[in-house]
Amino acid sequence: MSVAKGIDHFNTLVEQLDLREHIATLCSFFSREQPLFLEGDQGRHYRYIMALDALTFKAPPTIAPFHTIVAHLQKKGVLSFEQIFEVIKLVRYFRYMKHACDTGIIAEWMQRIVVPEVMEEIERYFTHEGAFDESLDEELYLISRRIKGYKEEISTSLKRLLYTSKLSSYLVDTQIHYLNDEECLLVRGGFNHVLKGAVIGRTGAGFFYVAPDAITKSKEKIRTLQQEKEAIFYMYAKKFSQRLQEVSPFIAYIDKEFYRFDHYQARVHCAASFSYEIVQAVNNTDVILRGFKHPALHNPKCVDVDFTGNVLMITGVNAGGKTMLLKSILSAVLMAKYLIPMCIDKHHSKIGMFKRLDAIIDDPQNVTNDISTFAGRMLHFSKLFARKSALIGVDEIELGTDSDEAAALFKVLLDDLVARGHKIIVTTHHKRLASLMADRDDVALMAALYDEERRRPTYEFLQGIIGKSYAFETAERYGIQRGIVDRAKTLYGENHEKLNQLIERGSELERSLKKKHAELEERLARVNQKEQALKEQQAQYDEELNRERSILQQRYAEAINEARSAAKLHDSAAIHRKMNRAKAKLPSKPTSKATLHVFKVGDSVTYRKQRGEIISLKAKEAMIEVGGMRLRVKLNELKPTDAPKLQPRVHIQNDAQKRSGLKLDLHGLRAEEALEKLDVFLSDALIQGWDEVIVYHGIGTGKLSFAVKNFLGEHPSVKSFSDAPQHLGGFGATTVSL
Repeated sequence: MSVAKGIDHFNTLVEQLDLREHIATLCSFFSREQPLFLEGDQGRHYRYIMALDALTFKAPPTIAPFHTIVAHLQKKGVLSFEQIFEVIKLVRYFRYMKHACDTGIIAEWMQRIVVPEVMEEIERYFTHEGAFDESLDEELYLISRRIKGYKEEISTSLKRLLYTSKLSSYLVDTQIHYLNDEECLLVRGGFNHVLKGAVIGRTGAGFFYVAPDAITKSKEKIRTLQQEKEAIFYMYAKKFSQRLQEVSPFIAYIDKEFYRFDHYQARVHCAASFSYEIVQAVNNTDVILRGFKHPALHNPKCVDVDFTGNVLMITGVNAGGKTMLLKSILSAVLMAKYLIPMCIDKHHSKIGMFKRLDAIIDDPQNVTNDISTFAGRMLHFSKLFARKSALIGVDEIELGTDSDEAAALFKVLLDDLVARGHKIIVTTHHKRLASLMADRDDVALMAALYDEERRRPTYEFLQGIIGKSYAFETAERYGIQRGIVDRAKTLYGENHEKLNQLIERGSELERSLKKKHAELEERLARVNQKEQALKEQQAQYDEELNRERSILQQRYAEAINEARSAAKLHDSAAIHRKMNRAKAKLPSKPTSKATLHVFKVGDSVTYRKQRGEIISLKAKEAMIEVGGMRLRVKLNELKPTDAPKLQPRVHIQNDAQKRSGLKLDLHGLRAEEALEKLDVFLSDALIQGWDEVIVYHGIGTGKLSFAVKNFLGEHPSVKSFSDAPQHLGGFGATTVSL
């Protein structure tokens, strides 16, 4: 793909994915206008961006591109002071960056930029604001002083005229006006009787701007001096341009380096300004998002997606955020591909690298292209078969044609695209298409959820289920009369409604499992916290024990040394004194501190001659149960005991294996074996909390089906049973409510 086509395709994606404002915000941090693409090794660019992010530095000033400057120098042209100062600004900024970082790859990069002495010689002639320093040239300095003197003369002459009695009646005001860089007075008609001068303008009220002849000579002198000054400036510009021609390769080099640096600093400052993250795309096709927020939304809910397969089918309620989820996934991949800052949990997300991204979102039909919606979709898909390894997003895939035919057609199309190495995200209301695709192991399902109580979408998604569209509820929510909706439900039919109920039940079950999983995670976190507290307590005890042991060892060593020195003496009095000193260094009496004990929940302990049991533990405290009361005490007040607990507890544990699922297959079994297996299956299902299961027994001779239904009719825990729906086995299976 050519660069021009690549830029056009990128701009199209930006519009389709609602990223235009976000990209414009990033571009506002650039010092010069340039494409958003970063050519070359993305991994290398990411390392430099992260190294720059670790530094504190000011953003570069606005610097114009050098292609015109370099072209002028190559043709031996003369640069203007403005063009020369653009080069000086960049040299000064790179010098600043060289002093801002001492180590790392940024410092190494800046050290490679060696500024020629010619640049330093030219640079001293320009102030920080870019003005030419006239004090370095004596002739320019004198000319400027003379110009300043003439301007003062002009001001004095005008002020003198303002207070002339003859002119006062013609003056509109007593101010000195500037019109076309000319000093003038504002007067009424008839002024020519008392004032000689040239009219240089008129107001809407009929007044005249007049430049008096009294200042004309001074202005002429100023113009002459200005021409002399410009000649000197041109001489300097020519001199500087000749010197810069000698280092034109260096100017082209720093221009190219600044293009790359500008890409880096813009991303770093944009990310810092909005608390964004810059994510590097990894070398695979997995897309795992945590905490992603699309920049076009205000106060959005975070997007969490695990897309490691080849196809992601997004179903569920109308206006529930399916299209925005598709755009969010594509947007995250696009921004990671070009290292664009985004709002995301960087450390728990992983975004793959794709050669190309395609979005089939808009309706292709309009009055100018003479093409139907479905035909336009087919045209889009036909172009995809000529490409490989792309991430494709298709919104409302069934748009524009019969649903049953579309389900079969798009199933085959998606299978073929996956075979060509594409990865596809699809939003659809076609349960048939979703069910057909769900047979593949590499297809992930996501459903937009609906709040039944509030009768509105939640804008949340669950993975692994097919969602209901809630078309009737959405129509009623947006103003369609309830009577019309009820007639539509009747026409829709009971069988379809039962299918939707099964889908809803699956969603409720998934949400329940998700809630239980969150509770288990919370309990596990509490257990880990308690375990950490016990470890800290053990470390504290070990530290105290080692400290006491060290003190005792030191005292005993000192006492032994005193005793040895006493044994060498022959004076009995001196021996007694030494022995007394040795005894004084020993502990006065044996320590009564018991051996440190590590307590745990459930231990039997003694507290002030009362026996109890530890209920919970903290770092230095414990909650114990004594005589039916719970007390919070310090750990050093407890003693371990092996005595029986005062209040023994009975713990009941369910050791049933989690072997029951939602279905049981009895094909090929004799009636006796089947009923025995069915009995165990129902018991396990009741223990694990299932309220509905399905039993597959087949049709065959009907004996096994008859035996199963007789058994179910007599089972005390079976509320009801009936033949399964056609798509779940029909007469060859039985659904059982427990």
